[in-house]
Amino acid sequence: MRRFPARLYEHGSEPDPRFSLANERTFLAWIRTSLALLAGGVALEVFSVPVQPGLRLAASLLLIAAGIAAPVQAWIGWLRTERAMRLGRHLPSPLLAGPLAAVLIVAAVLVVIGLGVWA
Repeated sequence: MRRFPARLYEHGSEPDPRFSLANERTFLAWIRTSLALLAGGVALEVFSVPVQPGLRLAASLLLIAAGIAAPVQAWIGWLRTERAMRLGRHLPSPLLAGPLAAVLIVAAVLVVIGLGVWA
């Protein structure tokens, strides 16, 4: 039976299935987060949210960009974690979690400023 990605499964030993399944659940959580970010970005722009138009558009684009980046984190994170488990190494931390969090904070600040809360 051939598994994808073949290069990953050629090295190391098979980890406990519980750990591989947990890794897959983490992958799916990143995908779910991606869908939420995309939906939030689209909703912010489509619905009549009382935010200054330029700031609303900027926040919306940031959310959509984060929604596009989250599946990249999901795939890279899954690969890195699976490889580490197969080779008996320490588990890696997420690469894009910090930058994605920063983008979300900036988007939230843009919305708050656009609402005039700090004016």
